[in-house]
Amino acid sequence: MYRAYTFLRILFLPALFISVFGCQRTIYKSDVLIKNVNIVDIQTGTVTEGQSIAIKNDIIIDIFDANSKTYEAVGEIDATGKYAMPGLWDMHVHFRGGKDLEEFNRRMLPLYIAKGVTSVRDAGGDLTLPVISWKFLTSSRFIVGPRIYTSGPKLDGPDARWEGSLEVSNQEEVNQALDSLQVLGVDYVKLYDSQLSGETYLSAIKETEKRGIKVTGHMPLGVLLDDAIEAGVDGIEHMYYIMKGCSSKEEEISKRFERGEIGFWAALEQFLETYDEEKAQQVFQKLADNNVAVVPTLYINRVLTYIHEEDHNQDPFLRYISRKIIATYQGRVEAAKNQSEAARAFRVNMLEKFKEMVPQMHEAGVTILAGSDAGAYNSYVYPGEGLHGELQLLSEVGLTNQQVLEIATMEGPLFFEKENLFGAVQTSKYGDILVLNTNPLEDIKNLQDIFGVSFGSNFMTRDYLDGLLERVRGQDFGGV
Repeated sequence: MYRAYTFLRILFLPALFISVFGCQRTIYKSDVLIKNVNIVDIQTGTVTEGQSIAIKNDIIIDIFDANSKTYEAVGEIDATGKYAMPGLWDMHVHFRGGKDLEEFNRRMLPLYIAKGVTSVRDAGGDLTLPVISWKFLTSSRFIVGPRIYTSGPKLDGPDARWEGSLEVSNQEEVNQALDSLQVLGVDYVKLYDSQLSGETYLSAIKETEKRGIKVTGHMPLGVLLDDAIEAGVDGIEHMYYIMKGCSSKEEEISKRFERGEIGFWAALEQFLETYDEEKAQQVFQKLADNNVAVVPTLYINRVLTYIHEEDHNQDPFLRYISRKIIATYQGRVEAAKNQSEAARAFRVNMLEKFKEMVPQMHEAGVTILAGSDAGAYNSYVYPGEGLHGELQLLSEVGLTNQQVLEIATMEGPLFFEKENLFGAVQTSKYGDILVLNTNPLEDIKNLQDIFGVSFGSNFMTRDYLDGLLERVRGQDFGGV
């Protein structure tokens, strides 16, 4: 009897040990834990409810059913009923205005984060060295602001319109300019069209491509769109140049412009008048086949088209903009006041054509990048806020909410070949996450219903974001 009891005890004790100690949960550690959130899968247009997201050293290390694991985190956020999605990318902004506006550009960086924009593409200006320093400081979280991808100074011809541009007029100067940009470590090259000859423009594209660097830009109106595509351009900024390529008389009008017989706006009027729907479909297909991205910038076009009749002086977001930057807006305002009625009517017609073209391009498979064109001199298009205006317009012209979200979060990383690091709420990607109170798949306006923003391992609550805005407002800012 004793022996049997001893035998049973020997069997029972290991089972008891496993029962008591085996049921203890492993405790994991992270920097940030976003608990019980609904994750928006933008690629599929679905939502997975009740998930928790663990972020460590800026990277998402785990996503799991909210009650299935135990984590200790420096910061725990209860996001019950909220929606998590990747941070937004503004693929066309400007930091510029020279030394006088350098500090005001820097102070406005938090405005992007406050609006859920965690990455921006700087499309050229005259603050190259400060921007490169901000790029390091924001990504390292020494200052609050988005991740910055920059072209450095633009390439243009002699007597360029914008300060800070690298002026080139032949192949040797193109090579020297590109050498200097590579030393700076720019993320891509931006071409402008105020003085750049067609020949130099095309040679700059070919040389940039040869060096393995992305190149985007405006286009000299004397250059055919087909020639730019065949030279290897990676992106076209604004819709003017796509409309140009869709003209049945593109070559003829381009030659008249080159000979100086017509100016920029007269040429655009003729391109619009000769817009050909059949040719447009061929152009869209060629853009798609050659992986040429297009940045429509519809929102700034809309603002400038109606700037003569809309009073922006009471814009709520104006309070966060430096009075010195507001002063740069007046150039476009005055120009609009002096426009003829015919010129105003043309701008309205052109904007409507652009709005028709965008969903057709998307349907054809053209990569669309969302860009606000926010920056000094670009009147009443504000950092962060301007991107939401662009996304709203993309929705209004006929793209689905899912398609707009793809453009706003996935296409930017794809353009820079960083889709393995950004563009989705997934393990091994950066924890740049926008947490919303309401579902953005149901309404694009819900992108502005922000609960908080995670920038890597730094989670900023709504109260913190509001505090950012107030600190900006208090630093010699406030237009209203």
